[in-house]
Amino acid sequence: MIKAFNIKQLTPKSKRIAVLSGLVLIIIGVYFLGLNVGNGNISLSSYGLNKSLPGNLNYSLVNQEYRALIDNYDGTLTTKQLLNGIMHGLANAPGDPYTEYFSAQEANQFNNELNNSFSGIGAELSANSQNQIIVIAPLKGYPAAEAGLKSNDVILDINGQSTLNMSVETAVNKIRGKSGTTVTLTVDRNGQQLSINIKRANITVPSVSYKIINGNIGYISIITFANDTPSLIQKAASSMVSNHVKGIILDLRDNPGGLVTSAVATASEWLKPGQEIMQEKRGSTVLDTYNATGGDVLHGIPTVVLVNGGSASASEITAGALHDNNDAYIIGTQTFGKGVVQQLLNLADGGMLKVTVAAWYRPNGQDINHHGITPDEIVNQPSNSSNDAQLTAAEQYLNTK
Repeated sequence: MIKAFNIKQLTPKSKRIAVLSGLVLIIIGVYFLGLNVGNGNISLSSYGLNKSLPGNLNYSLVNQEYRALIDNYDGTLTTKQLLNGIMHGLANAPGDPYTEYFSAQEANQFNNELNNSFSGIGAELSANSQNQIIVIAPLKGYPAAEAGLKSNDVILDINGQSTLNMSVETAVNKIRGKSGTTVTLTVDRNGQQLSINIKRANITVPSVSYKIINGNIGYISIITFANDTPSLIQKAASSMVSNHVKGIILDLRDNPGGLVTSAVATASEWLKPGQEIMQEKRGSTVLDTYNATGGDVLHGIPTVVLVNGGSASASEITAGALHDNNDAYIIGTQTFGKGVVQQLLNLADGGMLKVTVAAWYRPNGQDINHHGITPDEIVNQPSNSSNDAQLTAAEQYLNTK
């Protein structure tokens, strides 16, 4: 499954914060969806908001609980099981759905997801304010979407097991499984309970696809911001230019995010070098400013960005940057509203801590977290229609340019 996220790769500036930046929403059997990723060891940040806390915890109560548990629990426990429980519990302490601990096995799965390689159903999961497991976005053309899973579905149980008080990580692991096997999800969709059977598959997906559609309009779809996105978006941009397209549709619908560096590379195909893409802030302190890095081969070509409720994180970074720099018009529905950045910190046992380190802001100064991006033109997509109303609206807009 996928986790949704915003990951940030190491730069000299990011090293002062820590070594890695991390994903945020959870990719089911799949996907990841905007952070930056790097490799290294944990380092202390000079920008921490928790300087008053002691450098080390007093473990006396933990040890007391440990003794009480192993002396009285009616069952067999292992050291690995207990340590994993402690590590997961500590990461859950902030009450932040995007801060979590990955065991060595989970970290390996997570790294595979960054490369868009996984076995599962192809859907991004997260938790809502009621700690329910929700679907951020199913991947287009893959088992979850083909079976009818939709954005904002609340997963009530997995193979008959209730998800009440279940972490996103646990839900992802339960939904994952051997290719060809089936998982049954019970979901709540606008008050209606549905049972959906989904056949798992091995999934390796190029993050970018592109083509020329009616009226010599270029169409570029990005399903997640992954390691292959910068090279693929560059090829897509070159194709658009060589075909002398009259306009471009950038489809970020149901894209849960991914690598911040890939979002920057994408926006840079439109923006002039130096134009602001976003700012990272911790509290009121600006930690980093991301600017366009060059390319700008699509600058000046009329562009529409398509978004919906499944567009999150790096998708929102890209859409906001193009819009606020007057390089794109946005059509669709309100985006998800995930505007925080995580770091991935490597641990000695092969595990990782994914921790929220900052919030990001659009060039116009807007904080996206919990707010999302409101399109210039609201166009709803009827669930029972075979016609793509949002794509049609984008074509109509570009045909007037």
